[in-house]
Amino acid sequence: MITRENKIYIENLDTRYALLFDERRDIYKDALFFDLEHYVYKKPICVGVFGCSYFDDSDNCLKVTQYMIENKEESYDILLLAKKYFNNMLKSNKKYMITFSGNNDYTIINYLFDKYKLNFKIEDKFISIDLQKEYEKIKKTSIGLKALEKEFGIIRDSELISGANLAKTFHKIMKDNDYMNRMPEEKKEKILLYNEQDVVSLYHMIMTWENVIKIEETESEEPEIKNSELNEAAE
Repeated sequence: MITRENKIYIENLDTRYALLFDERRDIYKDALFFDLEHYVYKKPICVGVFGCSYFDDSDNCLKVTQYMIENKEESYDILLLAKKYFNNMLKSNKKYMITFSGNNDYTIINYLFDKYKLNFKIEDKFISIDLQKEYEKIKKTSIGLKALEKEFGIIRDSELISGANLAKTFHKIMKDNDYMNRMPEEKKEKILLYNEQDVVSLYHMIMTWENVIKIEETESEEPEIKNSELNEAAE
């Protein structure tokens, strides 16, 4: 199992334009930012990369935790680590789960939790905030994560990786226990960085949400007044 811990330091913390939720602009203090890379073939097969972060007040940084499987046996181990991570975060009073199109990730990990009888369902433990749904409520149209990042001016350090290419990689890992030993270190790093930037982007988007995603107020139409009504009013 590849385990990676990273700190992303935050400069100029500002909540003026943060997403308003539960009448709060500081939900980032009690939130997790969550994203999975996975392999599905007709049904969920495995979590390939688990990625989650939270804001650490004491260090003024995002703490990112990632697990990446290296063989088929670890497809179970990564679920144990994910459950342990979530339980530890619950003990630390985290209660919001920030995602983008999170239902997909929930469906996959909950299916696998249930398959291995791990007795954990994310929606029963955390309050879900899906930024794709929040965007759709205001804009009345759908959007992808990378397109939304552009609206926020987020520039990625990592190359984009398609879901299909990630699925192929995890398929090979599940079929061949020696595949990861042959995989270039640059490719492993590329996958981990891609996932890390997803969970970091979620933080940056909720912190500047109302500066970018503005509610468009519709102008109220003035009622048409007929000449006859004007004459009556003058009399």
